Amino acid sequence: VQLQASGGGLVQTGGSLRISCAASGRLSVTFMGWLRQAPGKEREFVAAIRWNGGATYYADSVKGRFTISKDNARKLVDLQMNGLKPEDTAVYYCAATNGITSSVYAPKMYHTWGQGTQVTVSS
Repeated sequence: VQLQASGGGLVQTGGSLRISCAASGRLSVTFMGWLRQAPGKEREFVAAIRWNGGATYYADSVKGRFTISKDNARKLVDLQMNGLKPEDTAVYYCAATNGITSSVYAPKMYHTWGQGTQVTVSS
């Protein structure tokens, strides 16, 4: 499977942005997730969704502001980001994991990654 992220850009504080991840090939995964990496920082978990079932998981820093969704038929995973803050500035990656539920929070547990899309929030 290959993952292709798109939709990043520049937005002002408080604004909204929607990024998408398109999967191609045979998709046999348990969870799809969004993770991010800011300059000089380690990659961190943002949100994940169970591919069959739809349960969602969020980092505390984005809970209530970000919403992850999916379209199984089109093999798409979106991240709607509202109330954006400068600290949300990062490269956002979509990724896939077949780990257990608790593993979605650990970037190292994801086995397939997209190329990343830049999200910049200006103050």
